[in-house]
Amino acid sequence: MSTTTVQSNRNGSAKQLNAPTPGKATVLALGKAFPSQLVPQDCLVEGYIRDTKCADLAIKEKLERLCKTTTVKTRYTVMSKEILDKYPELATEGTATIRQRLEITNPAVVEMGVEASLACIKEWGRPVEDITHVVYVSSSEIRLPGGDLYLASKLGLRNDVGRVMLYFLGCYGGVTGLRVAKDIAENNPGSRVLLTTSETTILGFRPPNNARPYDLVGAALFGDGAAAVIIGSNPVWGQESPFMELNYAVQQFLPDTHNVIDGRLSEEGINFKLGRDLPQKIDENIEVFCKKLMAKASLKNFNELFWAVHPGGPAILNKLEGTLKLTSDKLECSRQALMDYGNVSSNTIFYVMEKMREELRKKEEREEWGLALAFGPGITFEGILLRSL
Repeated sequence: MSTTTVQSNRNGSAKQLNAPTPGKATVLALGKAFPSQLVPQDCLVEGYIRDTKCADLAIKEKLERLCKTTTVKTRYTVMSKEILDKYPELATEGTATIRQRLEITNPAVVEMGVEASLACIKEWGRPVEDITHVVYVSSSEIRLPGGDLYLASKLGLRNDVGRVMLYFLGCYGGVTGLRVAKDIAENNPGSRVLLTTSETTILGFRPPNNARPYDLVGAALFGDGAAAVIIGSNPVWGQESPFMELNYAVQQFLPDTHNVIDGRLSEEGINFKLGRDLPQKIDENIEVFCKKLMAKASLKNFNELFWAVHPGGPAILNKLEGTLKLTSDKLECSRQALMDYGNVSSNTIFYVMEKMREELRKKEEREEWGLALAFGPGITFEGILLRSL
């Protein structure tokens, strides 16, 4: 039988919850932020073809097909007409532009990260000085000192805040950040960890080229944004409102799959290659991985869980749903996040979790246990056994 407690919300109402396990990390608040430019998927092709001065009709038709298969409806982007007017070389094939790209990305990701963090801190309701650690995740900036220091300074965190940077992990970075924040929170009593992720596609923006087919996949699928969560154990009742417990975490890589997701940084930015067998590789290994997480709570039925899965793309979600024989509603939060924001790399899992939080709150009889999953370069699997509170 589940342990329950009654928590008084800040609005004075009370609701019955599962009690957090003493000493286990919990998610105490969540925030998100996006750049100002919203791009409807219906408008993307014309804009991208115009901005890159592409005259190849076959490329345009291929991008139109890809945009339909991604299921994405809207995305946010840092890229703008003003940026392209200032840096026209970004749309010129073969031009060394890493300096120009970093002039855009370094401040942009921190600005979004600060906005997401402030939203998260506001929801949390405690003073910013109570944050003891920062975990910063990004695959979109390069500099020393890193964005973690800029973030801490702009937020006004105390100067002895413990900082961790997680760079260039790609799509699984958000769940890695949760795992690291969980370890910090559980091993430092009283600590409160701000986990912030921030991503932009500027490093990978370039004119289409038939020799780089994955560029079109990126153009059709990826978006920009930031997210933040605050993690801590033994929440202070009346001051904090935990909604999810990070019960158990596992990271695993698949041997001999280093080249399935391949990203290389060059003078022209970052160039990705994505193996066609990625969905199949995930499909072949996902069931055993999920059972390893579920065994910690003696769980056996996939459909008795809630699922917060990073939506790398619809093919991965479809494979996972079919292999695990999930009912159609189980991955709805992942599909909705993909539809609303695109794949925003490390951030996306938090957009899924936010939607999952709302779904669980609506249910009179909600699932107690769930899984957070993400996949990325390696091929690396990150998973956390979650508990709804």
